Amino acid sequence: AETRLGVDDLVAPLFVREGINEPQPVASLPGVVQHTRSSLRTEVAALRDLGVPAVILFGIPSAKDPEGSEAWNPDGVVQVALRDRRDEVGDDVVLMADLCVDEYTDHGHCGVIENGKVDNDASLELLARTAVSHVQAGADMVAPSAMMDGQVKTIRDSLNDHGYEDVPVMGYAAKYASAFYGPFRVAAGSTPQFGDRRSYQMDPANAREAMREIESDIAEGADIVMVKPAMSYMDVIRRARERFDHPLAAYNVSGEYSMVKAAGAQGWIDEKRITLEILTSIRRAGADFILSYHAKEVS
Repeated sequence: AETRLGVDDLVAPLFVREGINEPQPVASLPGVVQHTRSSLRTEVAALRDLGVPAVILFGIPSAKDPEGSEAWNPDGVVQVALRDRRDEVGDDVVLMADLCVDEYTDHGHCGVIENGKVDNDASLELLARTAVSHVQAGADMVAPSAMMDGQVKTIRDSLNDHGYEDVPVMGYAAKYASAFYGPFRVAAGSTPQFGDRRSYQMDPANAREAMREIESDIAEGADIVMVKPAMSYMDVIRRARERFDHPLAAYNVSGEYSMVKAAGAQGWIDEKRITLEILTSIRRAGADFILSYHAKEVS
């Protein structure tokens, strides 16, 4: 075989929710739950024992406001979870937290709203604050996903100013305005209350633009770049691999996972073979590693 898929190619996305006493199953993501602080501890330990080298956390706070201020609360749901995990796993698992405010805003958008629109520049400072709070809580890497122009530079400068020059940035560089995010938005409670995200996420019709977005993130200081989603954007992954030498991630997103799970539950497909085929294809296209809800099962 020309392409290898291994456990160490995977990153497990995990949800942690404030104010619940038991893990809450996500109906649209079979096998995925919103974790409590305690159940998240158990899950990360299980992933570590399986050899999964990294996790990325998504927080669901009890309170939301127009700015998403819980995103940078030092005692917020993700910050507490990072501190818990840092003490337990040491260097065995790379800890990341998704860096956006959409789960924390009462309107569900990825930045500050001014006159009915997302204000790109006003949102940058909020993302920088969140990045610093994640690192202070124990994150090994920051992962900005808001698709605000200039976010990587602002975050990189802020981390450097706080003495975190060695903390890498994984930029969601080519993140498309995709219908494949539907199940995630249910899990994270981040569906926009008005409009959509097409003013700041990418048009699914565009591939050349993706190269400009990735090039921009690299110029601003991103250490890793990402294409999201993966399955419908294999050509973009391939173009990025051929053009850039940076480490390249791909996000096998919620809708891609849920379609496989639904068809598998109906007995219409061989779920195991198809899952491995999809992930191998993403690697074959050029991704160095894959964020996937299949990570634990595959491992």
